[in-house]
Amino acid sequence: MGDSWEDQQGKGVPKLNVAAKPFVFNPNARSFTPGGAASVKTEEVTAKMAAATIQEPAPSNNAVDKNSNNDDENDPLWQAVYKMAGGDREKTEKMLEDPDSLMQYPEIRALLGGGETGSEEKVGGTAEPVDTKPIEKDEPPRAPAPSTGGASGKAAIAPAPTVVEDSGNGGEEDVQDEDPREHLNLVFIGHVDAGKSTMSGQLLYLTGQVDKRTIERFEKEAKQLNRESWFLAFIMDTNEEERAKGKTVEVGRAHFETDTKRYTIMDAPGHKNYVPNMIAGAVQADVGILVISARRGEFETGFERGGQTREHALLAKTLGVRYLVVVINKMDDTTVQWSKERFDECVSKLKPFLKSCGYAPKKDVKFIPVSGLTGDNLQKPVAASTCPWWEGLYQSGEHNTAEPTLISCLDALHIDGRDSTALLRIPVLDRYHDRGTIALGKVESGSVRVGQKVTVMPMKTQFEVQGITINDLPVRSAKPGENVKVKLGGAGVEDVQKGFVLCTAGKPCHAATRFECQLALVDLLEHRPIFSPGYNCVVHLHTAEEEVTVVELLSIESRKPEEVKRRPRFARQGNVITANLRTARKVCCEAFKEVPQLGRLTLRDEGKTIAIGKILKVLPTTRN
Repeated sequence: MGDSWEDQQGKGVPKLNVAAKPFVFNPNARSFTPGGAASVKTEEVTAKMAAATIQEPAPSNNAVDKNSNNDDENDPLWQAVYKMAGGDREKTEKMLEDPDSLMQYPEIRALLGGGETGSEEKVGGTAEPVDTKPIEKDEPPRAPAPSTGGASGKAAIAPAPTVVEDSGNGGEEDVQDEDPREHLNLVFIGHVDAGKSTMSGQLLYLTGQVDKRTIERFEKEAKQLNRESWFLAFIMDTNEEERAKGKTVEVGRAHFETDTKRYTIMDAPGHKNYVPNMIAGAVQADVGILVISARRGEFETGFERGGQTREHALLAKTLGVRYLVVVINKMDDTTVQWSKERFDECVSKLKPFLKSCGYAPKKDVKFIPVSGLTGDNLQKPVAASTCPWWEGLYQSGEHNTAEPTLISCLDALHIDGRDSTALLRIPVLDRYHDRGTIALGKVESGSVRVGQKVTVMPMKTQFEVQGITINDLPVRSAKPGENVKVKLGGAGVEDVQKGFVLCTAGKPCHAATRFECQLALVDLLEHRPIFSPGYNCVVHLHTAEEEVTVVELLSIESRKPEEVKRRPRFARQGNVITANLRTARKVCCEAFKEVPQLGRLTLRDEGKTIAIGKILKVLPTTRN
């Protein structure tokens, strides 16, 4: 509230410039520039670039002639950009072709003698030095990260992207440059009543996404329902049924940000009846937050007595969640009182199970004790007087946790393997109509731009991207990892459905009804203990959900090649098998080794996960 006009009472009013020239609208201008000062800088950059144009040296014996540098390369501007591009001449050319983007770098503005652009007044002191390390190969130029809050994880204002008039979207909205900070999808999973919604709400409050007045209103509403301790959960649980019963049904979504990253929270339901909804949330997630209740009796119920902790952790790995942060919640409870013995007990029981799910506990899993209700260890470390053992534990790196809080732990994670140059693949999570058909999904590979042609599979129809939004902000493009809304020109609602995939035009993914896959039979039904040809169930494949039938069992795997059983008649729980499956309708899919996000699958039967696996080979579709 420090910037509110109400706080400025009694302060001097800045003097108006009565001699200022009247504003004249220029309809041919590319963008609005206050005072014209920035445009002068842009013209200066453009002029310098014209003088620094690079002439490609003729190749000699497939090698570049190092002695053919022309005089333009001695220009200071060329040398500065060449250094920023990491010595990549081709990338230097591309950067020099965009003067507006170059002006965001302080070293470029300083080189041109202006420091800050003339339309911005510097406030209080000198600017902090900016790290000018070379840009990595194949990485686009990045804007300098904002320095507003340090490493505490406090929510920071996003760096202001350049806003220009959108010429490709009918001039209806202002389109922004994409935020350079890494984006992570977080899914909160775990047994019902573990505290997932409360923790999600607390994170949003601590990072400034929810104000105090809203919290007070939720406290009042929770008290009226005799649910005083659930008021933070009301931030994520928005419908009356969820609030009255205290159970999340739909996947709640919200956003917060830190200095270095942007986050989308997906609060998944914990009740076993809503596991399909949990799958819909987890399929988009990069990081799983497994919430465990440390309260006496609740941990045992959720983990040891058929609770959802086990199934959620297994599904998270199957659906492609790369990292798992296990938060031992309710450490402030009277039955726990921040006991190290209770924390160690929970961790020791979870580690072997998570390893059996496919996680590497020493690499992929981190453990943090927290209190979602008080906020301890979410954004700020718990006081030493409350928990004297935690500081020494995380500093020692025990349990693969070298950070004191959940937010600092998330900020330290990095998702590799996101390839913006790969073929575009966006599995559709949902769609709706709003002055055109809007498809919702996560960019799993490649990148999408306004004006780009895309092929919608499995229908093989082609449409043009007319608009892209991220967190309801229109942008020009989106890279892998972003949750996007894509407006498709000329498409009807029936042309795009959940489970469809937006692909690079002319280079679509496979659409098939038959595929060979490797399956681990984890938990067959008691009354259906045999897995054999003809077995019917439901397959979850990225955002698609379809009926599937076992066509043929090819083998039962074994660590010893001589013990592999070929063409078995049936398989049992615990077996790892290779089988051919057939879906009722065409589904978009790829071999796991080609596109992992489109090659993972889960089989469920009567509300229970019975098998997990991956596609080895997409088979030709046969006509009956």
